[in-house]
Amino acid sequence: MSTNKSSTSDSLSSTSSLSQAAGHKTVRAQETVNELAHSLNKIISEGRNPDTLDIDTLSTEGILKSINNEDAKVANAVALQIPQIGEAVDAATASIKSGGRLIYVGAGTSGRLGILDAVECRPTFSVPDELVIGVIAGGEKAVQHAVEGAEDNFDAGKTDLVALSLHKNDTVIGISASGRTPYVSGALAYARSLGCFTGAIACSPNAAIFKDANVAICPVVGPEALTGSTRMKSGTAQKLILNMISTSTMIKLGKTYQNLMVDVNATNEKLKARALRIVMQATDCSEDTALTALKSCDNKAKVAILMVLTGQDAKQAARQLDDNQGYLRTAVDKFNG
Repeated sequence: MSTNKSSTSDSLSSTSSLSQAAGHKTVRAQETVNELAHSLNKIISEGRNPDTLDIDTLSTEGILKSINNEDAKVANAVALQIPQIGEAVDAATASIKSGGRLIYVGAGTSGRLGILDAVECRPTFSVPDELVIGVIAGGEKAVQHAVEGAEDNFDAGKTDLVALSLHKNDTVIGISASGRTPYVSGALAYARSLGCFTGAIACSPNAAIFKDANVAICPVVGPEALTGSTRMKSGTAQKLILNMISTSTMIKLGKTYQNLMVDVNATNEKLKARALRIVMQATDCSEDTALTALKSCDNKAKVAILMVLTGQDAKQAARQLDDNQGYLRTAVDKFNG
């Protein structure tokens, strides 16, 4: 009889402890949410836009004009950050020349934008897939689906870079519209501890991710047309900056001639046609001359251009490009004396 009472008492005590623990956990979770809500009040991109308070009452055309008016502010905000963007470009160029990589790290929209910019580098500039890399909180699944809690995991930022065998020669750029994403902060802290050059892109001054960044890129685009929808102006600003970083880096690596993408990887009919036009535009030659040159060098536009401009055959032109580290303009200038 007493044993049963004891068992019942122990069971009740255990249930009570579990209930108390669950209660404490709920309280802590709510406190975290409250703290985050207060912190968001201080972030410019999370503020309410006084110019769009009536957006839900406008006609379709009125809504579009309102959004477009906000978008028009983005380019100027980015322009103010050109010196800082330039530091990131020079660092990425130096990294790649020394055998390193350019790595973008972000969560949600920011992570997807980093991946988009990274994957476009291979077909545009004929670089290896692993040269420019986009990393997103939550992994590949997060590209198309929300992964709950992924962006709040500080340690996961480090873990994902460890999986890439991060090296001090790499350049790591963290991306976060609000600038408070723990996942990005964790990645940048680890990268900087290894001696990597680190950059951070955020749309609010004094962003937390700037703490471990060698250069802070902060286009202040103001509150979004829809409060907190940072896929809009903030996302546009981030995309512009990533375009500038990757494109400028590739230009400095000799992937262009004049303003032509001469290192385009002609792997399909559209790109073969583009390579043909590029050779003709770079040399003012006829279509037949460009086609002949491209056929003899396996559709490598850069080699074909040098062949047409110098009269060399494919092997000679390829060798001269190698001698000049792939810089077509340098090869042309040296040939011309």
